[in-house]
Formats: sequence, structure tokens, C-alpha cells
Amino acid sequence: MRVYVPSTLPALAAALHAAELGSPPICAFAVTPALREWYATGDMEELEYTAMAAAARGSLRLLAADPVAPRRRVVLAAEVPAETVGRGAGHADRAAVLVGSAIPLDKVVSAHVDDLVAAPDVHAAIGALEAADKGDDDAKFIVDGAEGHDLLWYSASELVYLV
Repeated sequence: MRVYVPSTLPALAAALHAAELGSPPICAFAVTPALREWYATGDMEELEYTAMAAAARGSLRLLAADPVAPRRRVVLAAEVPAETVGRGAGHADRAAVLVGSAIPLDKVVSAHVDDLVAAPDVHAAIGALEAADKGDDDAKFIVDGAEGHDLLWYSASELVYLV
């Protein structure tokens, strides 16, 4: 099963050093039954894009918690056994899942990272995130500005060049 794991560049460096992603349970995003039901007209590519976008929002939250991390969202796509994936308990996003075991680095198939030109918009979105969560329309517009940047695709073999 393909999962999208929100990350940051420092967390990616730590994963490269440890040869695995995080310690379980790992918050990730995937094409879930709830996402399929909500987006019934979407094909698999659109559903995966939606799950990856949710992971990018997760990365934005990780960046908000790490003021020294470079202001670039990171999403790692990995293939994990379906039996290790459960519902994202307590998470409002339809694509949220929890991976119940560590994800070996060799299961990461790609990384999706903001281009440097997105950094100012990502920085602004981090500052507006709390207000956007409370429903402030102006803050939501700022967060949407960061989400308007497409993430660049990197092969798993290129991960070392990102950090």
C-alpha cells in the first residue's frame, strides 16, 4: 500500500542516518475508503494526489514545530504492507492513517519537496496556520498560497542529495 509521510529536510536527514522513517505509529496519508467515498469521481491518480496534498499540509505543521528547519515541505512516498496500516485515529483528514511499524528506507519510492522559490510562501503559511485552523479566511488564503506550489519529484536514489 502506498502511503505519503509528511517530513522535513532535517527529519529526512535523520531517516537517512537511521535507514528508516520514524518510530511507530507513524502518521501518514493514503487513499482510504473515506477518501474514496468523499471523492467518488476521482480516479486513482487524483486520489493519490489528494493524499499527497494532505501529507504536504502535515509537513507544513511539522515545519511550524521546527523553527530552524528549512522552509520547504517534504513528503516521502513509501510502499508498506497493508496490514501495518490503520485508521488515523483522532485525525480529521479523510486520508489520515497510522503505520504501525517502522518504514525501512528501502521502502521509500520517492520524495516530493518544495522548490526553493516556494520558501517565502511556505514561511508565510506557517505563520498563518493557526489562524487558518480557526477559520480565518485571510489566513486560509495565505496557506493556500503555499499549497499552490507543486512539489518537485525526486527518486529514492536522490534522497542523499536533498539533505
